Amino acid sequence: MMFTNDETADGTAEENTSLHIDNKDILEQIITMTKRIATVDGRHQTAISFLTLARSSQQTPPIPVVLKPAFCLILQGTKKIHAGSHIIYARPGDFLTSLIDFPASAEVNGAVEPYIGLRVDFTPEEIASVITEANIKVNVQHNKLNVGAFIGKSDAELLGLFIRLLKLIDKPREEILFLSKLIKREMIYKLLAGNYGHLFFQQVFFDQQAEGVGRAIAWIKENYSRSFTAQELAQANNMSVSGLQHKFKAVTTMGPLQYQKQLRLQEARRLMLSGAMDATNAALEVGYESTSQFNREYRRLFGLPPLQDIKSLQKSSAADVLKSVLLTPSL
Repeated sequence: MMFTNDETADGTAEENTSLHIDNKDILEQIITMTKRIATVDGRHQTAISFLTLARSSQQTPPIPVVLKPAFCLILQGTKKIHAGSHIIYARPGDFLTSLIDFPASAEVNGAVEPYIGLRVDFTPEEIASVITEANIKVNVQHNKLNVGAFIGKSDAELLGLFIRLLKLIDKPREEILFLSKLIKREMIYKLLAGNYGHLFFQQVFFDQQAEGVGRAIAWIKENYSRSFTAQELAQANNMSVSGLQHKFKAVTTMGPLQYQKQLRLQEARRLMLSGAMDATNAALEVGYESTSQFNREYRRLFGLPPLQDIKSLQKSSAADVLKSVLLTPSL
């Protein structure tokens, strides 16, 4: 994982709330443009299908979430991510990227001034298309695998692309559909051609060359409710068990069974919070055969038994924000 310059020796990053970019005026312009859209806390889908705004005027507790493949620009406030044993901070001007479905815990601080973030969703196919058409040569650093989520620092060019994207929102639908895709491709090109290119390239690299790691992650994502062993998953992807464990942890910070468990529990929590199911049915839906095991593992991850956790979320002073975060993809 790529950290900010404030990384400490133990792999954590110390919080620094000062604005640490050279483009404060551009950032302020973007904030002004977003405030007329995100007037209240929550997630706001724009007229551009892949662009979402998030706003929170409170400090949320650490919320276990699954980060989806996306690129998020922090405009105001801070975001703190717990990824395995690492803790990293994203501040105004930083961008946070997840290349895979990545279980983590996230908290935002909008107590001083509302947290505001812009999220752009992307797919590996879009990255591969830009690499191919632009003939980009990316140094994959000798096939080294990096954690599939990282933080970087934006520059004036990248911020300018966000301004162009936001200016499209009030345009006619046909213009939005055509031009937003072009700006998104330019954004991907900018990221691939910059200092973080080898990290973005990993999403394509996973699928084609990573000795089954990408395929294993994709399989678990699609089949998280099915039981399997590490040996079965390794054999299906032509890997040794030790090789699978090592490479899987390098990308996700956890082993494949722990990864599956977190996906299961996150989905069960979403189902209960939405009111679609009670704890027993949610446990069965995500693949648990034992409700006692489900309750035990749920409490270990979220800190409370299922029913208490859901009631606590609903009664929280930040209930609307928490529900918005938990019922929609993070970032």
